[in-house]
Amino acid sequence: MNKPLILIVEDDPSVRNLMVTTLKTHDYRYLTAENGENAILEASSHNPDIVLLDLGLPDIDGVEIIETIRSWSSMPIIVISARSEDHDKIGALDAGADDYLTKPFSVEELLARLRVAQRRLPLMQKDLDNQSSVFKNGDLIIDYAAGCVYLKGEELHLTPIEYKLLCILAQNVGKVLTHTFITQKIWGSSWDNDIASLRVFMATLRRKIEEDANNPQYIQTHIGVGYRMLKDE
Repeated sequence: MNKPLILIVEDDPSVRNLMVTTLKTHDYRYLTAENGENAILEASSHNPDIVLLDLGLPDIDGVEIIETIRSWSSMPIIVISARSEDHDKIGALDAGADDYLTKPFSVEELLARLRVAQRRLPLMQKDLDNQSSVFKNGDLIIDYAAGCVYLKGEELHLTPIEYKLLCILAQNVGKVLTHTFITQKIWGSSWDNDIASLRVFMATLRRKIEEDANNPQYIQTHIGVGYRMLKDE
């Protein structure tokens, strides 16, 4: 099976060459774009599996590119940017990015983020919104039709909010979801008290599904940004 086709969007030649060399070494197929206009053209023409996107491009801001791609595709987008403030990460993730890697980065971390995105690809082929389907992740099972959750064969007793929160994470497994995204999905708003409530519900949900809260198996915290459901191999 061919490795995924990766679109590299980066205007800095040295960083772009590093990513190209890394992908070549690990037998990934790739395309490159040096500005936003070419990025949108390549994405629409070749439909890559994953996009590696710099935000600080010379012609179009990366967030606008994310929004443009999201208007017609759900392809995983990994932002790779020197912008390291939480509001930059949150802005990109809220616009539709799947992950955020801050420059400078290691080759090993880039490959790890690619593997996470790659694991999402077959899941994206399934209609996770189909309420007759069953979601399985390690020992965790969500029966959407029955509205039930099982862990190691035992049914968990979740509150309606906990169940909805778990389903949102499961339907976006491997993707970082911001506090704003999650609270909008649950309560239709993202006030400070909604985010505070989210943390409370997340804590109670974790106590029910995680054996060790300090070493989470299913739900990963991205401090100041949001949460990600991990794929249990």
